[in-house]
Parts: sequence; structure tokens; C-alpha cells
Amino acid sequence: MSAILNTTRSHLDWLESEAIFIMREVAAECARPVLLFSGGKDSCVLLRLAEKAFRPGKFPFPLMHIDTGHNFDEVIAFRDARAAELGEELIVRSVEDSIKRGSVVLRKETDSRNAAQAVTLLEAIEEFGFDACIGGARRDEEKARAKERIFSFRDEFGQWNPKAQRPELWNLYNTRVHPGENMRVFPISNWTELDVWQYIARENLALPSIYYAHQRDVVRRKGLLVPVTPLTPPQEGEQVENLTVRFRTVGDISCTCPVASDAADPMAIIAETAVTDITERGATRMDDQTSEASMERRKKEGYF
Repeated sequence: MSAILNTTRSHLDWLESEAIFIMREVAAECARPVLLFSGGKDSCVLLRLAEKAFRPGKFPFPLMHIDTGHNFDEVIAFRDARAAELGEELIVRSVEDSIKRGSVVLRKETDSRNAAQAVTLLEAIEEFGFDACIGGARRDEEKARAKERIFSFRDEFGQWNPKAQRPELWNLYNTRVHPGENMRVFPISNWTELDVWQYIARENLALPSIYYAHQRDVVRRKGLLVPVTPLTPPQEGEQVENLTVRFRTVGDISCTCPVASDAADPMAIIAETAVTDITERGATRMDDQTSEASMERRKKEGYF
């Protein structure tokens, strides 16, 4: 293990240093930032970076999760335990509350709530007056995310225009916003999935158990392994299989799929990730398969 990590240590140190600099820039330049924490692997990395940037003091921002109400139980339990362990404020805002207010309307209860998070997020930004939201998106995840700046401007309607982004020269970031506008800030933009797992291994970070190999009932649908749950039941003619799987990314149950894998620890996942030729979202997210512009359309509407 140490031999593998030693070969990448200087690279990880460079990425870590850049991300810490970005976090400190947010704290210095923004009036009311927030760190989005879902309990997922990328946001767990952000928490470790925040610890290195600001400890032994408190974080200069609260944590916030936009809960669809359709998240995996293991992830929500981990989210709450980790926030409590750190002793940091955790704000939770729910898509369910947006549905009750009428600002989110779904055709049926089992519809994916993933895109609806954008509405709840914008409501939370307005409620608390956040001018910067720090998140764990990375450019290698998906085509639309590859277009993002590290400091990505959102207008007073919370919308993103990929054709009108501010230049970022070297490490000079334009953080100016008017009331109602905000920044989405991505400290690990330049990281890859492999970098994330190498960092998790190096830092010995705890993660929700579903990131590692476990047994789960699934059905094969459109090239994906769809977990069998009350929200995602088998369709007519589908055969339920019990397979050894793990999740490469976690999100709304209705659109997040595992992959077949027996990788039970970070080093085994590093070995798998090093040879994969499909991005984690491409291999696991049903909502990104509707069209090549799915993510970009959601981001323009305010999605993270």
C-alpha cells in the first residue's frame, strides 16, 4: 500500500494544497459561504480539506445537505454521524418540504427527485443569504462539469451560463457578486476519481459502507444494474439477481446504480479505477442517460 501511495504523494500534495488555497480564498472573500455535504466520497474529501485549512478553529461556514428524501439510509446515517463527530453545524433542507410548498411538482411519488434538488437549493440559498456554495464536483465526472470554472458564477435566478463565464488566470479568482447572485465553488475540480480514492486511502477516510463491495438485489436495465427498492421495483420481464456490487457515486435512489465489484477496500478500488474507461456518472446514473445535454440543462436551471 505504502509503495503505491508514495509514487503519487507529491501529486496528491499539490492537489491538496490547491484545494486548501481555494477554501481559504472563499473564507476570506465571501460573506456567507456554505459547504455542501451529502455524505458522499467527494464531500468527505472536502471535509478533510476543510479540517486541514481551518483547524483547530471552527469551520468558517456551516455544512448543508439538500435531502431528496430518497437517499440511501446508509449515507444519511453516515452524514449525521460525521457532522456530529466534527462538531460542525449541519443544515438540512428537504425536497419534500419544497413539494409541500408547491415549488416542486412531481408527476408521481416514485419520480426521481434528483433534478428537483435545484429548486430546494435555490430556496435555501435565499433563506440563508449564502453567496458561495462549496461543492465536490469534478471536471472528469461529466461533459457539463468539465466546462465549469473553479469559481462558477450564478445569476440572481440561480442559473449558470456556460458561454458567459469569468476568466480565471492562474490562481486569481473573481468572487464579486451582487445581492441575490452567488458562486458555486469547486475546490477539487482538477481531481480525478482516481485521485479521490488515492486521497481517501492516504488519509484513511471513513465512508458510507455502500461504497464497498456488498450483496444487493439488482435488475439489468439499459446497460445498468438498477437496485431493487420500493422506489425502483423490477419491471415486467426483468430478472432479479443478487450480485456483489459497490457504488461509485451516491445520490437519489431512483437514479443511482451500483457496479459489479468485489473491491472491499480503497486499495482494491484504486486498482479497479485505474483501468476503467467509463466515468462514474456514465456507469451509474440513469438521469444522465436521457441525453448528452442532461446535466448541462439541469445545471443551467440551478443544479449543483
